[in-house]
This record gives sequence, structure tokens and C-alpha cells, in this order.
Amino acid sequence: MTTGACLASLGHRVTCVDVDQAKVARLAAGRVDIMEPGLAELVSRGLTMRRLRFVSGAREAVRDAEAVFLCVPTPMGAGGAADLRAVEAVAAEIAEVLPPGCALVTKSTVPVGTSGRIRDLLGREDLPVVSNPEFLREGTAVADFLGPDRIVVGSDDAGAARWVAGLYRDLSAPSVVTDAASAELMKYAANCFLAMKLSYVNSVAELCERLGADIDAVTEGMGYDRRIGRSFLKPGPGWGGSCLPKDTQALLRIAESARFDFGLLTAAVEENIAQRDRVIAKIAGAAGGDLAGARIGLLGLAFKAGTNDLRDSPALSVASVLCAHGAEVTAYDPAVGGELPGMTVVDDAYQVAKGADVVVVLTEWDEFRRLDWSYLAELMVGDAVVDTRNLLDPQQILGAGLSWQGIGRPRQRRLTTA
Repeated sequence: MTTGACLASLGHRVTCVDVDQAKVARLAAGRVDIMEPGLAELVSRGLTMRRLRFVSGAREAVRDAEAVFLCVPTPMGAGGAADLRAVEAVAAEIAEVLPPGCALVTKSTVPVGTSGRIRDLLGREDLPVVSNPEFLREGTAVADFLGPDRIVVGSDDAGAARWVAGLYRDLSAPSVVTDAASAELMKYAANCFLAMKLSYVNSVAELCERLGADIDAVTEGMGYDRRIGRSFLKPGPGWGGSCLPKDTQALLRIAESARFDFGLLTAAVEENIAQRDRVIAKIAGAAGGDLAGARIGLLGLAFKAGTNDLRDSPALSVASVLCAHGAEVTAYDPAVGGELPGMTVVDDAYQVAKGADVVVVLTEWDEFRRLDWSYLAELMVGDAVVDTRNLLDPQQILGAGLSWQGIGRPRQRRLTTA
């Protein structure tokens, strides 16, 4: 949806196709259900200017297209490899009706060699296949699309690659125009590097705790180094979301197929699992050592602030383990409601503290900084706050009569008076 709405905002005429007719009807009426700043406004503007429309029925929609972008899911399949069934099904469905010269563009994250597989599936020499991976972050997808770091386009048809790159000419960003294999690998290489960076900083945070150092100070010093930068240097409960877990597994399978042992990436995945276990251990320790029967209040369930996405959320993974160990879990997230297995989801942050032995911050929502922590302290039975995002001001927590424990930082115990 971001791709369609943003391309329409650049002046192109865009038709978005989906198999879910109810979703199509909502979008055609201008109703955007996902949480993505600026997207609803772009959709509304595109509909009003008649540059954007939503339909079902792919074959009819592509008959006069100059380019068709495949933006379908490529979830983790058996053994961790990317599941390409949706990509292949759409390509097979429209192969016969695509007009000659129409560029078939894979926007989905696909393994190296997918362009060739699609070309063979189409069985037509007059249809160039182009890889144009997206580098959009949930919660800032519109801003990332309209202000990108780079545009990546790859094809074994150099003319088609340059033409697709030209669709973005109004965006002031460098273009990397290359072959199909390089473009396909680029997305995996970028995402997996970020996953390794996050696993690295979580490992350094654990070392800080053992040596009495402060991860905030360490990463501040690291961030001034232009070779390293400040992004993805914040420790947390582990990485998750819709991309990093599946892309790390997919690249490992790609490496395996090339008979390459990608030990560095394997270690990053293993470290991510270990980080979740360390967070569980912190919570158990704060609850007195035994999670069975402990009442745990969770602040945050989405995999990151600014989204309502629970896919591979580290917060949800931690919550599930707590429930499996017999803890009574109450959770609140400003963007997530409804029922979740094993826990009680409430619609007010203060409800998670009622009778809680431990309150845990798992998603970095700004509103958690602004809570009345003195009031939370009154509602709690215990006095422990485990801040897995280092989001809160420890002095504010201590001033409320609570103890604070972060990630990679010295534990702060509650103030007592004689």
C-alpha cells in the first residue's frame, strides 16, 4: 500500500490489486486500517486525484500496465527458506495477459535467482523481470519511501533496470542500477547486517553488566565514530518484526545452498535467542526467583513503537515464555487490543500494575515515560521495574519508591529512609 500510494504521489497512475475484496472495498473508500503515519493522507489524495485505485482481479488490472510490481508476502517457509508461492502464483496468473514490454518488478524480498525463476515461469522473452527491493521501516514507511537513502534496481536487462529507476526520478536519492542477483542479495545483506549489529550491542550490554560498565556511555562513544554511526545501537529484548527474523533465516539457507558456512550470521541469530532468555532471567530474578504464580505487568506488545505489528515481536515472545512458566501476565499496548493466548490484555497502562510483583517495559512507547510512576507504585505489590528498552529515567522510578533494572546498565534499587 505504501508503494502504491507513494508512486501515485509522484504522478504515476497506480492500480493496487488484492484478493481480499473486503480490504479492497475499505481502501477504495479511503479507509486505511494499518498504523503508518502519512499513509491515509496519501491514499485519500491519490483517490481524489484519480491517480490511485484499488481493485480485485489481477488479470484485468494489468492488461494496459507498463510495469507490474509484485508486493506479495514471502514468509519464512520450511527450513527457513523464503516461501515464494505467492510470487509464483501471481506471475503465473498474469503471464498470458501482460502487454509486451511490461516490466515485472519484484518489490518483495526474494532469494537470489528469483528473477530467473520468474522469467522461466512467464515463458515470454518480451517481458523484462526487474528486482527493486524496498528498504522501508514500519512506522516510518512513507517518509522512507519519499526520502530514501538509495534506490536499488537490478535486472539482466539493463534498459529495463534504467527505466524502472526512472520512475523514482523526482526523489533526490542515489540509484544503484545493477544485475538481478546483486539487487536480490542487497536487501538480505542490509537487513542481516542490522540484525548482527543489534545482536552485537546486546552482547556488549551483557558484558557491561558483568564488568560494571554502562551501555549508554559505551554506545554514545561508539556512535561518534562515523564508520559505525548511531543507528541500531540501542539494546533491547531482542530483534523481531516482519523482516529480520525471516530474512536472517532466508540468507542462511541461501548461503547453505551455495555451500558457505555463514557462521557470523548464525551467531547473531543464536545471540538473539539468548537475549530473550536473559530478559526472562531478569524478570524471574525481580520476581524473587520463581515465575510460577508471579504477577507480571507488561508495558508494550508490538515489536516496536509506532506500529501495531505483533509479527515475531520480542515482547510477545517474552510474554509467551512468562505464561509458559506459570506467571499471571497482564499486558497493555497503546496500539494492540483484543485477546492473546495465556494473558490478559487491558486498555489502560495503569491496570497492568494492579497487584503486580514486577512491571516490565518491552516496547519503547513514549507514553510510558509520562506515566505517573508514583501511582503505579501504589498499585503494585512488589517494587521491581524491568526496563528492557532503557526507556525510563531511573531517578524518576527510584523517586516513586521502586527499583529499576535496565539492559547493560547498573541496577538502581529503591530509595529507603531510616
